[in-house]
Amino acid sequence: MLSKYLEFLKKEGSHFDLPIALSILYHKKDIDLREFLVLGELGLDGKLKDTNTIFPIILSLKPKKVIIPLESAGKVSKIPGIEIYAFSHIKEFEEFAPKKSEKSELNYDSININGKKYYYLNEFKEDFKDVIGQNEAKEAALISAAGFHNILFEGSPGVGKSMIINRMKYILPPMSLEEILEVEKYNSLEGKEVTFKPVRPYRAPHYSSTKAAIFGGGSRGAKIGEIAFANKGILFFDELPYFQKDVLENLRLPLQDKKVLISRVNSKIEYETDILFAAAMNPCPCGNLLSPLKECRCTDLEIRRYKNRISEPLYDRIEIYHQMIEDDSKDTISSKEMFEKVLTAFEMQKGKFNANLEENYQFDLENEAYDILNKAKRNFALSKRSEFNLLKVAKTIANLDKRDKIKKVDLLKALKYRKR
Repeated sequence: MLSKYLEFLKKEGSHFDLPIALSILYHKKDIDLREFLVLGELGLDGKLKDTNTIFPIILSLKPKKVIIPLESAGKVSKIPGIEIYAFSHIKEFEEFAPKKSEKSELNYDSININGKKYYYLNEFKEDFKDVIGQNEAKEAALISAAGFHNILFEGSPGVGKSMIINRMKYILPPMSLEEILEVEKYNSLEGKEVTFKPVRPYRAPHYSSTKAAIFGGGSRGAKIGEIAFANKGILFFDELPYFQKDVLENLRLPLQDKKVLISRVNSKIEYETDILFAAAMNPCPCGNLLSPLKECRCTDLEIRRYKNRISEPLYDRIEIYHQMIEDDSKDTISSKEMFEKVLTAFEMQKGKFNANLEENYQFDLENEAYDILNKAKRNFALSKRSEFNLLKVAKTIANLDKRDKIKKVDLLKALKYRKR
């Protein structure tokens, strides 16, 4: 029998309903659909419906022409370079006469860098003006957001660590169309509404989350994890030392390589993980080690065990570290003011992030800055990665001041925010 020589593939997903129906409908008709990618769910009443997978599939494959449900056309029309032919009912295919749908553009505030648009929202639902004092912590958050540098805050409970990191998501740099589409691809796969707003993702999984929940995979196949959903945005680990040891150790490669690979028996899927990793932790198990008001109840052994849950290689991938203590000052700064500084640095970086600079990048340093760097290398025994991270942060500090050349003051400030 011929069937024993054939490999049968199980149909997975209702988006295959329409291509199967058309293959039957046009079986004996002289209609060639090979130039089209056909996707759509078919209802029992003949109506064509959108699915969560149509937009991500088309975005990934980038075909020249697509036949899709009318419900899907609004989303797909944002993808450049694709001709869209949309239908609402199966009866419209009795006589095949496709009409090309109009493309749509994004209508948000934007800046133009080297002929390319980057979009942003001027909305700050949680504002930095609500954070009283903590000027150095806010400055660290600004540098982190401007250059997309990983950041860690350490301090007693209630000092404002999470409050500051939660507000960072509103001052992140603008997004290109490609980045917006990439974010919406994951939103669609997660079943969220696709809005095309230029808002970078913010994911804050609980410390009890499993390795599969963070990185993807698991017993049910190549499920997407939190780190992939956070791509182009922030992944926030609150109570960092309490995350499972295998989660913390497996975090190192995605932070370094900007990708995660999910391998299963029948599939291997690679996801981009270009994230800003933000974390917060107490200085000890009881949290009061740095507090001038409360007494710490922890022994030296308990503190060592607590801090040793985070390995040096993971610390080495965190570019900005700041130890927070109670602050009685009344200084404030608004998120709008901070975002304007981020825009300045983003334009200086020409739409890129200093955190993603190539390892062979040639930094421009003044002579005094070179002297400080050499002293730091001797005094702190800096590894190559630590030196590179230090220079990237110093460059972002210079960019915030509308400069490319790194001065002594930039390097000293970068050293201040380095984990020792």
